Amino acid sequence: MRIQKVQTWRETIELTRPYAISSRAMSAVDLFLVRILTDSGHEGVGSGSPGEEVTGESPEATVAALGEMEGGFLVGEDPRHLGTLCRRLGQHLDATPAAHAALDMALHDLFCRIVDVPLVELLGRSHDSLPTSITIGIKSTEESLAEADEYLARGFRSLKVKIGRSLKEEIELLHRLRERVGPDIEIRVDANRGYDLKETSLLWQQQETLRLELIEQPLPEESLTELRGLPEGLRQRVAADESLHNAADAAELAHPPAVCGILNIKLMKCGGVSPALAIGRVAEATGSKLMWGCMDESVISIAAALHAALACPQTRYLDLDGSSDLSRDPAQGGFLLEAGELRTLDKPGLGATLSGPTSILCGEFVDT
Repeated sequence: MRIQKVQTWRETIELTRPYAISSRAMSAVDLFLVRILTDSGHEGVGSGSPGEEVTGESPEATVAALGEMEGGFLVGEDPRHLGTLCRRLGQHLDATPAAHAALDMALHDLFCRIVDVPLVELLGRSHDSLPTSITIGIKSTEESLAEADEYLARGFRSLKVKIGRSLKEEIELLHRLRERVGPDIEIRVDANRGYDLKETSLLWQQQETLRLELIEQPLPEESLTELRGLPEGLRQRVAADESLHNAADAAELAHPPAVCGILNIKLMKCGGVSPALAIGRVAEATGSKLMWGCMDESVISIAAALHAALACPQTRYLDLDGSSDLSRDPAQGGFLLEAGELRTLDKPGLGATLSGPTSILCGEFVDT
């Protein structure tokens, strides 16, 4: 059995609900799709969504990396040599983690389709299902409250609120939101590096009333270690996001006294399932909790993150809502979302099917 072809292409997808975070606004996303086919008729699919502001990977870099892999070393290889192929991918694509992630998850999907098991079962399931949060971008208080009402009506029980622009206004919003939703709904916040140490401390002073589940990346990467001087209760509620790219970062963040108690894994930052599991092993060794986040992504990569998350014993939080605002998705399936809870499908691999290729990558049109 050999890999016969690697197909890659790019699609630009409008968002149904454009949103803002502390540093920018988003109204569309570029998705990069991968299909790996074998001479035995098996296939595996993957998807990437680069975050240039976090990883430095531009869409053009993703295009170039995936274009090289269409005729690269994977062609002619035995897909059952999963570990070796994933290791070689990491050596080739270290500078382009979204491209790496798309190919890495496609290899995992392909292998699991060959052996006819869901990916989470291959990895070793630790959780049956977990609730996911859904995100409210930076907007007015009334708009935020109305959006929260909508999400609660849809069954979600965990809300993530983007903050990081105006501490005073955001504290007022969070008090209004807590009053609105009551004590049983989880509220987590994400400052996307928008606060400084003093602002983070002032937000924490509101904790008795706000009862925040966690505070995601309040400080810039170069300042996050300053949290080591703050109370442990606060640090245990902080989730490192932009500061966490690989297992080495995880070990540094968790080194006593730990900068944070939560490590937020995103496949688009670390490079896919294999590097994510390496971070998971660091979390297990250090007692850190795991959160699994995402960009605006296809159900393919959301499913890949979910399978990996449910296989890691330290997983406590999911923030896998990245496909919910796509105006269309090149794929379908992947997972079941019910009353705000995510579970995998009882299908081989990632459980997602891809309808492309339909678009352009590297200046070539790939005909269906």
